[in-house]
Amino acid sequence: MTTTLGDLVRLHGAKRPDHPYLQFEDRTDTFGYLDEVTNRLAGGLTSAGVTVGDRVALLAKNNPACFELMFAAAKCNAVFVPINWRLTASEVATIVRDSQAKVLVVESEFVPCLSDISSQESHVGTIVVLGRSNEYPSYEEWVQEFEPIDTGLQAQPEDVCLQLYTSGTTGTPKGAQLTNESLLGHMASSATLWGYDSESVNLVVSPLFHVGGTGTALLSILNGATTVLLREVNVEEIKRVFSAHRVTNTLLVPAIIQLLIDDPDIKAVDWSTLRTLMYGASPISETLLRKAMNIMDCDFVQLYGITETSGCVSCLSPVDHDPVERPELLRSCGKPLPWVEVKIVDPDSLQTLPAHEAGEIWARSTQNMLGYWNQSEATDAAITADGWFRTGDAGYFDDEGFLYLHDRIKDMIVSGAENIYPAEVENALMGYPGIADVGVIGVPDERWGETPKAVVVLVEGSPATADDIIAYCRTQMAGFKCPTSVDFVAALPRNPSGKILKRELREPYWQGRERRVG
Repeated sequence: MTTTLGDLVRLHGAKRPDHPYLQFEDRTDTFGYLDEVTNRLAGGLTSAGVTVGDRVALLAKNNPACFELMFAAAKCNAVFVPINWRLTASEVATIVRDSQAKVLVVESEFVPCLSDISSQESHVGTIVVLGRSNEYPSYEEWVQEFEPIDTGLQAQPEDVCLQLYTSGTTGTPKGAQLTNESLLGHMASSATLWGYDSESVNLVVSPLFHVGGTGTALLSILNGATTVLLREVNVEEIKRVFSAHRVTNTLLVPAIIQLLIDDPDIKAVDWSTLRTLMYGASPISETLLRKAMNIMDCDFVQLYGITETSGCVSCLSPVDHDPVERPELLRSCGKPLPWVEVKIVDPDSLQTLPAHEAGEIWARSTQNMLGYWNQSEATDAAITADGWFRTGDAGYFDDEGFLYLHDRIKDMIVSGAENIYPAEVENALMGYPGIADVGVIGVPDERWGETPKAVVVLVEGSPATADDIIAYCRTQMAGFKCPTSVDFVAALPRNPSGKILKRELREPYWQGRERRVG
C-alpha cells in the first residue's frame, strides 16, 4: 500500500504512465508526465536549498502547479504550503513569514503581493512566477532547467507533507501540519465508501488551499484515476465539464449546489454519469438537499470534518439519504468513519455526554494533524494528552449513533466554505475612527449558510453609515471576511470581565431555527 505522497506518484508513473491524471482547461496531463515533471521540480527545489522538512509555498488559484509542487516537495520530503489567494497582501506575507518557506511560487496576477513579503523578514530565497514577470524567473522555464531524475528520498508515514493554514479564535493564522499517514492512511477505505475507482472522473471545484479541495483530488489520484480541475467556481464551466468529461464523482459545497439548482438550465445538464455527489464544509438546508437529490439522481454523501482532522471524520452515507422513510436523517452528518472515534464532551466538566445532550465534538484517529507549526501552546489546547482533537463545534448523538451539529463552541463563522473569525474582523473594524465598540457575529443567509454581521456602537456624533463601515473593512482584509450587513446599537452586551456575550448578540437573528450553524 502506498503510504507517502511521493511514492504515490512514483507508483502510478510506473504502472499507468499514459493514463490522464488531470484535465485542466485545454490541457491533459498523464501520470507519466506528473512523475517526470515532479522529478524535474524536485531537482529545482533541491538546487534552491530545500532539504528535508523545509516548506515550499504557493500562492495561486487552482492550477496544475498545485499538484506538481505538492508532489515534488514530497519527493524531497519537504512540506507543501498552499496559501489562500483570497487573502490580502499583508495576510499572505504573515503566512509566508510564519511558514519559513524557502521557495515561493506565485501566480502572475498575485505578484503585487511580493512587495509586502519582501518588506517583512522571511526565509524565502527563491521566488518563481507562474506566467510572465519582468523581475522573477518563469515557473514553466525554471522547471525545464533540471533533469527528470528522482531524488530517491523516502519519506515516512509520520513525516509532515502538507501545511494548511487556519485561523484561531484570535484570528492568528496557524499552520495545521498534516502527515502522509493522516492524509493517506485510510484514504483507500474512504475512496471505496464514496464510489471512487481507477476509472473515476473526479471534478474538483474547491480551492486546493482547502483540505476539501486537496483531499478530494487525492481520492482520484490515489486510485490512478482522472481529476478534472477548475481554476475557480464558474457555474457555466461546471455544467460544461459534466458533459464534456462525463464526471463520475465530485465534492460541492452547499453554496455551489445552490447556484446550480438556481440556474435556469440545470435540468438540461447530463448528470447520467455522476455516481456520487459529496457535500460538506458548511451546513445545507433540507429543502436544497431534496431539490438536488431529485435533479441529480445519484448517490449523495454528506461529509463532516475540518482541516485539523485531514478532512472527513463522519459521513451520512447514500443509504441514509432517505427523504421518505428517514427524513430526520437529512439533518444529520451521519456516523463516524469506522477508524475514527468521536465523542461529545461537556466543555466545562470534560465529561463524556450521553445521547441527545449537546457538547463539544472531540475526534481521535490517525487522521488528526501532528500539531500547529511552531505553536505548541495552541497545539496543547487543541489536542489532549491522549490524542483527542477538540473541534470547537457542538453537537450530539442520537440513540442510533448519528451525529448532529447543534451549535459552535467557538465563535467562528462559516460562510460558504470559508472560515471567518470574528475577533480578526472586530480588530480591523476598531481601526475605523467612527466606531466605539463592535461585535461580529454570523447571521443566517439562504445562499451562504451564514454571513458576518457587524453590530456597532458609534462614537457620539459620528455620521458613519453601514456602507462606510463595510467599505473600510474591505481595505483592511479579504472581502469574504467583511460584514455583509451592519446594525447599530447603543451598547453591546458584555459579561463582568468585559467579554462580549456573542450568544445573546446572535439570538435575535437565529430565533426559530433549530440549528444555529446556518
